[in-house]
Amino acid sequence: MEPELRCPISTDLDAIRRLVRDHAGRGGLSGERLDNFVLAVNEAVTNVLDHGGGTGTVLARTDSGGVTVEIADEAGRLSAAHLAAAEHGRAHSAGFGFGLWLIQHLCDRVELDQSPLGSRLRLHMSVRTAADRPPGTLVPQGCDPAEAALPPADPGLQGPAGFPGTLG
Repeated sequence: MEPELRCPISTDLDAIRRLVRDHAGRGGLSGERLDNFVLAVNEAVTNVLDHGGGTGTVLARTDSGGVTVEIADEAGRLSAAHLAAAEHGRAHSAGFGFGLWLIQHLCDRVELDQSPLGSRLRLHMSVRTAADRPPGTLVPQGCDPAEAALPPADPGLQGPAGFPGTLG
């Protein structure tokens, strides 16, 4: 059985980021891909705290191909329509949904399951060799770089507290 990490969602985002970073690092992610994955998980957990029910679980698993983190939200408010709007930039242009847009552009794969027990957002990042990683890019494998380009920097947009660096 592969290693697994399970922790409750809490407002201690720094602790969650550290746990995910350690787990994903042991799973083979490193450098910019590791940073991007931790940022994506942070955004997903923040969405549960800000827009979901505020309670849920972070579950991380590794296998030979990469790392998968499931963010379970007991309120189940996140829908496929939210993901679709964010993926195509419609939500961001309306002033919300940037976190979902960012998640989808940082991760190799993003999936959503809904049930009467809530919603589960599954983020996956494949382990790649250095030769597979384009230098200085945030574009996941298989994405069109023109579609995945980050919006212009906003000097007022700061990264999450405790996360190395800022957005913008």
